[in-house]
Amino acid sequence: MKPMRLSVPSVTLLAALSTLAAAPGSAGAQTAGATYWAYVGAESADLIHRIRLGPDGARVEKTIPVGELPVETEGPHGLRVSPDGRYLYMTTGHGLPDGKLWKFDIAADTLVARPIDLGFFPATLDLTPDGLYAFIVNFNLHGEKTPSTVSVVYTPTMMEIAQVETCIQPHGSRLDRTGDHMYSACVQDDEVVDIDTRSFEVARRFRVARGDEGPLVTNGTNGTRSRDGGGPTCAPTWAAPAPDADRLYVACNRGDVILEIATDTWALLRRIPSGHGPYNLAISPDGRRLIASLKQGGAVEVFELPSGRSLKVFTSSTTLTHGVAVSSDSRYAFVSAEGVGAAPGKLDIYDLTTLSRVAALDVGQQAGGVAFWKMTRGPSR
Repeated sequence: MKPMRLSVPSVTLLAALSTLAAAPGSAGAQTAGATYWAYVGAESADLIHRIRLGPDGARVEKTIPVGELPVETEGPHGLRVSPDGRYLYMTTGHGLPDGKLWKFDIAADTLVARPIDLGFFPATLDLTPDGLYAFIVNFNLHGEKTPSTVSVVYTPTMMEIAQVETCIQPHGSRLDRTGDHMYSACVQDDEVVDIDTRSFEVARRFRVARGDEGPLVTNGTNGTRSRDGGGPTCAPTWAAPAPDADRLYVACNRGDVILEIATDTWALLRRIPSGHGPYNLAISPDGRRLIASLKQGGAVEVFELPSGRSLKVFTSSTTLTHGVAVSSDSRYAFVSAEGVGAAPGKLDIYDLTTLSRVAALDVGQQAGGVAFWKMTRGPSR
C-alpha cells in the first residue's frame, strides 16, 4: 500500500519525505563550484524527486510522495517552478474523473492550498513570467476524441478562471518570454494553436500535417480544420518558442522532424530532420541549443539551433525518453526516461558544452515531467 497522501495546506510534507542515500551519478560533473537542482515526477509511483547536481556529482536529494488516494495511482505528470523559485506546481492526470493542479511551497515543503480540479488528464503546464497565471492542457488521454481545453488558473488563489477550447488532445505547451502567447501542440488535429493570454482565446492556428504546413483561417476557438480521416502525419507533441520569441519549434512525433515557424509572419521557415519520434523539446536560454527527447528511439538529440545541425544523439540510459529541462546557465540538460513495467525510471543529465552524459540516476517508475529549479555558485577562489 502506498503512503497516505497529503491534502491540506497545514500539514507539512517533512514527515513524508525520505532522503535517499543514492550514490552519485555515473560520472563526476565539473560544475566549477556551481550546484544545480531540478525536479522530476514518477507517474506510476506517485513520487516527485528533487535532484542535486554539484561538484561531487549527482544524486536524488529528496523524494516526496504525492496524491490523495492511498490505493490509487494519481500520476504526477507536469511540473513547473514559479519564476521567483518559491513554488512548485504539479498536475496529476488520473482523477475521479478529472485531474488536478497542486501548489507546493518549496522552502517549507508544504502544500499551499488544496489541489483544484481541472479537466480530463491535465498534462503540461506553464506559468506567465509574473507567476500569476498557470495554463494547463487537458490532454483527455482516455476520453473520446473530441476538442479539449486549456485551463487557466489564477495562482494566488488557485482558482480556475477559464477553459479555452483548443483541439483534440492538446499536449506540449509553452508560453513565450513576453507571456502574451501560449503555443500548444494538438496531437490528433495536426495543428499548433496560439492562445492570446490576455483574452483567453485562440488567436491563430497552424497546420503541421506533412506536406500541408501553413496557417489556418480561424475564428476564435473554431478553426477551419480539414481532416482527411487518415490520422495525423505529424502528431505534434511539443511546441517550444525560442528565447527571443521570434521562432517556434514543433516536434512531429510521427514525422521524425522538427518544424521551425516564424511567430510574426506565421510561416514555415524550415524542417529540421531528427531521430525517431521527437517528443519533448527544450531550448537553452542562450538560444544556442535545441534538445529533443526521442521517445520511440530511446535517445536524446542535441541540435545547434542557428544552423539546425544535429550535434549528437545519445542513447538514453533506459527506454521511452520523455521530459527535458535546461539549466538557467544553458550548461546542463535534465532528461527523464520512463522505463518499462517495474523497471525504474531514469533521470539523465547531459553537459551541453562537452556533449557528454554526466549522470544517470534511478527514480520512480514512468519518470515524466521535469522542471529546473535553480543554481547557486560557491565562493570564488
